[in-house]
Amino acid sequence: MENALWFYGGVPQALVPDNLRAAVTKSSRYEPKVNETFVDFAEHYETAVLPTRAYRPRDKAIVENAVRIIYTRVFAPLRNQTFHTKAALNKAILELLKIHNSTSFRGREYSRHSLFEEIEKHQLRPLPAQRYEIKRYANATVHKNSHIYFSKDKHYYSLPYQHIGKRVKVVYSDSEIEIYCQHELLTVHPRARQKYGYSTIKEHMPSHHRFISEWSSEKFIAWASQIGVHCKLLIIHILEKKQHPEQSYKSCLGILHLTKKVGNTRLDNACKRALDYGAYNYNIIERILKNGWDTLDEGTEEQTNIPHHDNIRGSHYYK
Repeated sequence: MENALWFYGGVPQALVPDNLRAAVTKSSRYEPKVNETFVDFAEHYETAVLPTRAYRPRDKAIVENAVRIIYTRVFAPLRNQTFHTKAALNKAILELLKIHNSTSFRGREYSRHSLFEEIEKHQLRPLPAQRYEIKRYANATVHKNSHIYFSKDKHYYSLPYQHIGKRVKVVYSDSEIEIYCQHELLTVHPRARQKYGYSTIKEHMPSHHRFISEWSSEKFIAWASQIGVHCKLLIIHILEKKQHPEQSYKSCLGILHLTKKVGNTRLDNACKRALDYGAYNYNIIERILKNGWDTLDEGTEEQTNIPHHDNIRGSHYYK
């Protein structure tokens, strides 16, 4: 149907579909229930949907007759041809359709095309700037961090914190995410497909939580780089350790804040010790600094010679 609107170059005051399931979810003589997506489509083009009555083909007799003519003039000539692509088939259909529309009526000097240009075209409303994007629907609960989890993309989107704990409706297309609560539009986000990422608008967060939205892996790594190479490596390990980087941010923050107590040099040495141990967390860094292990000499200790004794046997004894 959308292709038809763009073919005609305008939008009529109403669209009159059959009672097909794609358009009408529940038929009724007086108030048929139109498919939610179709309603949204009509709103995008600023037109109305007026389905025909079920089992009443005479409601659109002119259309039924036009279908029969198109079948004869377009489908029949192509029935024995082979097309390897959809584009090639559509091109052939369009060429025959242009011939059909430009052919004068029998005994008349005008055609369907000339009548449309002269009488009907100026009655159409202008087309919108963009085509309609099909929208789909989902439900979600607002988490305590003022975000919803959109499982389709495994991504988090923020909305005003006043709605924490509420159930909301998510309307999504290929490019946008719209979030509604009781039919009220709360926010719109560009759709993001970064797994476990966050799309956050600062104004959505409570004032005491807004600083969290400024955290990122890149910022922690850059901060650690200023302390030392070992600190940077440790922070990278922590960020990569968990599936959700945000789960590691507090650990990173705690480690980096230790510079206020011990300075950059000691903290970087402690990180080197932790890397040697293969332990990547705040508690091990704190323990290393508390026990002064970061200051221990790493030189190779002298091996003590074992004195000679008759009871001490060499390896040859066990062969």
